[in-house]
Amino acid sequence: MAAGGGSPSIVEFFGGEDGYRCGYCRSDTGNISHGMWAHSMTVQDYQDLIDRGWRRSGKYVYKPIMNQTCCPQYTIRCRALHFQASKSHKKVLKKMLKFISKGDVSKVASEEEPMDSHIEDVATCDFAYKSESQVSQSDLTPLAVDQAERVENEDEDSGETKEGNVQKVESDSAQVCADKDTPVPAEPSHSAKAVHAPPKPGKGADLSKPPCRKAKDIRKERKLQKLLQNQMGTAEGSQLQGDQTFLLQNSKSKTNQPKNIEDFVFVPLPDDARHKLEVRVVRSSPPSSQFKATFQESYQVYKRYQMVIHKDPPDKPSINQFTRFLCDSPLEAEHAPNGPECGYGSFHQQYWLDGKIIAVGVIDILPYCVSSVYLYYDPDFSFLSLGVYSALREIAFTRQLCVKAPDLCFYYMGFYIHSCPKMRYKGQYRPSDLLCPETYVWTPIEQCLPLLEHSKYSRFNQDGKAVDEGRLKELGRVRVLHKRTVMPYSVYKKRRKGPSDEASVQQYASLVGQTCSERMLLFRS
Repeated sequence: MAAGGGSPSIVEFFGGEDGYRCGYCRSDTGNISHGMWAHSMTVQDYQDLIDRGWRRSGKYVYKPIMNQTCCPQYTIRCRALHFQASKSHKKVLKKMLKFISKGDVSKVASEEEPMDSHIEDVATCDFAYKSESQVSQSDLTPLAVDQAERVENEDEDSGETKEGNVQKVESDSAQVCADKDTPVPAEPSHSAKAVHAPPKPGKGADLSKPPCRKAKDIRKERKLQKLLQNQMGTAEGSQLQGDQTFLLQNSKSKTNQPKNIEDFVFVPLPDDARHKLEVRVVRSSPPSSQFKATFQESYQVYKRYQMVIHKDPPDKPSINQFTRFLCDSPLEAEHAPNGPECGYGSFHQQYWLDGKIIAVGVIDILPYCVSSVYLYYDPDFSFLSLGVYSALREIAFTRQLCVKAPDLCFYYMGFYIHSCPKMRYKGQYRPSDLLCPETYVWTPIEQCLPLLEHSKYSRFNQDGKAVDEGRLKELGRVRVLHKRTVMPYSVYKKRRKGPSDEASVQQYASLVGQTCSERMLLFRS
């Protein structure tokens, strides 16, 4: 069965789209992409797809046709463990700290481009709905595996995945997902070429010994440890030990070393702090009890955000649009023994200020990354630069998850659009890489920028002989779901009546790559 156990991914491929309106350059028909409807998808398949330039909007998964679309969209990731906050990033973090502690912040909108534009998702939203699948659920339930398929795949794992919900939460200090469920074996991906170790402590005179520490730092650490224990409660204490160690190590003052995010985010607040900020991670698909309980409040924040920030008319940000765009997800909830406590899948990261939601970050937690989907917030709190602040919190969250799941060390920011100056701000989260649109290898952004200045579409891999290593090699091995029976394309092709669909299947398999085409089920009516 599918990597990661449980049900396999089931998709309907729609082929190359007609041109749609572009959210960047405002061209009416310049936005061109391939798309497919994902009825269900494993987190490993989606990880491998975004490492080939795909991205989801609700259950619609799309891939820009890079050498044709008006504004090429390059997948961008930040190496979270090596992230260094810029001066402007630290300014935003300090502003939030000052607001929570003292309540006095100059309510002037930040000049920095917020990390919430994500216009690509808003623009995609329209054609995603036009392409929605009309297939009934019963047709998508495999009843049989063709004999030829069974022989080919008899050694594959067929474990089942239980769906778990995130229980708890995070306060001013640590942010935790504290739910465990049936472990599921995880399959390594070709896409994770490098696993980076967490940053090492400062070097002392004797490199075999830890550096000397001031009494002030030790007191600070003890106070933070006590704070963490008080806020998390005893029920979760045992699960937090690794996280605490990481957070404490990264909160210490280090001689001659710049402060990192943890130094700003996980700091003890004064007893008389004016505000309380709490960040809760709740599973959105399948919806957890916490997600259901806060759905209406969350929707109202989204509605106000769309109307004030994106100038939507009052009837446009409907509950239906909100649900399909930001709550529905094809990703299956999965758990692994070496994965994060909250499991993998789709979540809403809710920012609670004094007991009310002021912002929500929509994220996917995948085998190698936290992938940012969208952010919406209460416009009354625009002065806190919540777009930038939430991105920094998501990077900190990625670093925290990496303690338990060492492979999970990247923060994906969606697409980088160099041809649209307003969308270049994502390149400020360093170190970051862009995905080569031809060979799907990651290239440091510093090497890509000169090429993009010269041409809006560029191949980043400078090895002229390099090819896409994950390219389609055997069309016959593509897995197909036809009349509720799973079979390889070679078997389906012989049984199919009517005109050949080989060109469409070939296009699909070339875009998703050989690995995913052999794992996912391509629905054929």
